[in-house]
Amino acid sequence: MTFVFLYTEIAEYFLACCNRLAEHGEVHIIRWPVNKEAPFRFDVNPAIRLYSKQDYSLPQLQELVASLKPDVLICSGWIDRDYLKISKDYFRKIPTVMTCDTHWTGSLKQRLATVLSRFTLLRIFSHAWVPGDIQRSYALKLGFRPDHIHTGFYSCDLGFFNHVYESQRSQKESLFPKRFLYVGRYYDFKGIPELWQAFTELQQEQPCDWELWCLGAGNLEPAQHPKIRHFGFVQPKDLGNYTSQTGVFVLPSRFEPWGVVVHEFAASGFPLLLSEPVGARSAFLKEGVNGFVFKAGDVGSIKEQLKRVIAQSDAQLLEMGAHSHARAQAISPDSWASTLLDISRDK
Repeated sequence: MTFVFLYTEIAEYFLACCNRLAEHGEVHIIRWPVNKEAPFRFDVNPAIRLYSKQDYSLPQLQELVASLKPDVLICSGWIDRDYLKISKDYFRKIPTVMTCDTHWTGSLKQRLATVLSRFTLLRIFSHAWVPGDIQRSYALKLGFRPDHIHTGFYSCDLGFFNHVYESQRSQKESLFPKRFLYVGRYYDFKGIPELWQAFTELQQEQPCDWELWCLGAGNLEPAQHPKIRHFGFVQPKDLGNYTSQTGVFVLPSRFEPWGVVVHEFAASGFPLLLSEPVGARSAFLKEGVNGFVFKAGDVGSIKEQLKRVIAQSDAQLLEMGAHSHARAQAISPDSWASTLLDISRDK
């Protein structure tokens, strides 16, 4: 079989899933340029073919896709008009799959989309593939058939992060690292300024041994504090140097449709501290069992949950991490590839 992806920005976790899919057929990925704020270096399986969209005009793209003779066409949302035109060419000929990580909020724009989708999206795409149930509800409102909506679109490289957990577990059992870890871009919408402020105020009010380590890059000036450390952008394969020295993962985003990074650190055995908008918490966090939830943008709320973590014993934090690891096994590159194979059989 031949699978063709019309994709925006690829990531390491996406390629890990495509590696599994390549065991079942040809995989071709037309993609946007690499994001400057996340300059990933990819080690691409020779069985996967990559094409840069910027190298082709629309007629050339159409000719390229036609030459590949796809059995399934997968498109990143509805943001790219060229991709939409190509997808429409194959509608009702093969499965045409729209991926979507948008939450249903009931906004005027979304309500309008549910009306217009009958004349637009549903005449381009036969299937919707979403990360979880909160996105599934939006796909249903857009008019996709319930049996043509699939979940589990995002998966981390589960094998890699399971290895991180197994290889570092005994070290953390001996001495649990009293460090929070943030991994993500340095932008306001990530909520990191509130995290920095909450941690700084906590250290002023109740000084303790805990530190906050931050990995990422962006347009924000890093907060300066003796117990807040900044390491810049880190390639995924180098994360082990930091996961072995940190204990609790925190993601304070004001806006986060999913967040594969949550899956990565759940698999790595980290207790989780997540803001309410983080979509992946629905799959990987159970309040009070393997982590805590706080209000996005609320310094007081973040600070209270930081305190709850600090109050836990090492044994409790290790148990929370084990629960995170167990919950992470629900989605994998195997299940991701199986979903596409199931879609390929749909008529």
